[in-house]
Amino acid sequence: MRKSKELGRLLFVLVVWLRLSARACSQPLQQQQVPCFFIFGDSLVDNGNNNRMITLARANYRPYGVDFPQGVTGRFTNGRTYVDVLAELLGFRTYIPPYSRTRGAALMRGVNLASGASGIRDETGDNLGGHTSMNQQVLTFGNNILPEMRRLFRGDANELNSYLSRCIFYSGMGSNDYLNNYYMPNFYTTSSDFTTKAYAAALLQDYSRQLTQLYSFGARKVIVTAIGQIGCIPYQLARFHGNNSRCNEDINNAIVMFNSGLKKLVDNFNGGQLPGAKFVYVDAYQSTVDLYKNPNASGFAVIDKGCCGVGRNNGQITCLPLQEACQDRTKHLFWDAFHPTDTANVGFGKATFSSGQYTYPINIQQLAML
Repeated sequence: MRKSKELGRLLFVLVVWLRLSARACSQPLQQQQVPCFFIFGDSLVDNGNNNRMITLARANYRPYGVDFPQGVTGRFTNGRTYVDVLAELLGFRTYIPPYSRTRGAALMRGVNLASGASGIRDETGDNLGGHTSMNQQVLTFGNNILPEMRRLFRGDANELNSYLSRCIFYSGMGSNDYLNNYYMPNFYTTSSDFTTKAYAAALLQDYSRQLTQLYSFGARKVIVTAIGQIGCIPYQLARFHGNNSRCNEDINNAIVMFNSGLKKLVDNFNGGQLPGAKFVYVDAYQSTVDLYKNPNASGFAVIDKGCCGVGRNNGQITCLPLQEACQDRTKHLFWDAFHPTDTANVGFGKATFSSGQYTYPINIQQLAML
């Protein structure tokens, strides 16, 4: 009788997977390497969760999505995000959908909980309006998604945990905790409450708790991304008037403190603090350092201006509705004041998937194979 029930559960999961896999796809056919992919983050990977919120952090209008097969979706770029590229490389036949419009059996293949303007701290991004912070994203997974998946597994916790242990969890957080918090003293007090060193430590303490909570919910294969060189994005270049550097190195130096601590956090998690877990650190900062040194090697002709935007460096005001974007988007590193182009995301995705150049201690393909 027990074997019959176990067989029934396995058949049920197989049927759900086959139905999801049979849907129309936009990626080349290849074997799916992990059963599901869960995404936590901010506007760099948000694919539509903010569309119905009262917030300035929305991208559900043209020309956003001008090069994306599905058009305007809420992605903060002209085409694919970094996690879209990872989903392709992992063999998913359709992109991971936003949680805002995903329920039921569709959750079995993963969901995107990322929200534009969000951060590790709850108040981060409040200057832009509504958003879902990292704390809220993690709680949504634990309080809403996990019970639904448990129901689909007929309450078999062991089978569910086994399933989740083979999935990949992605988390990219921290940029807004600097851009839309610490370096916005007219709206937030954090820059007077913390030194840059103390602020990085406070962020890492909160982030460690959040990632540990994800582990308690079943996450075992986890990707965490460093913060990129946000002192060099068009938004900062439009405001910065430095003498010795084209970038705002004060912000970059603060970011380095956070990134260094995040890499140590990964070492601690992998070193036995979270038994059975494997974390991969993705060095988005070093990637941008290398790009700025030799942009031509990656095919970029413009690395300091947004393809779409207003004012100095197209970074004083970000891309407006129906605004005319640049023609050759493949030559631009940045799509708008903050976000990379499709071409930049594809290059970074490929570099981190199968190369060890920007991943530690293993690459993402190796993580999938564990």
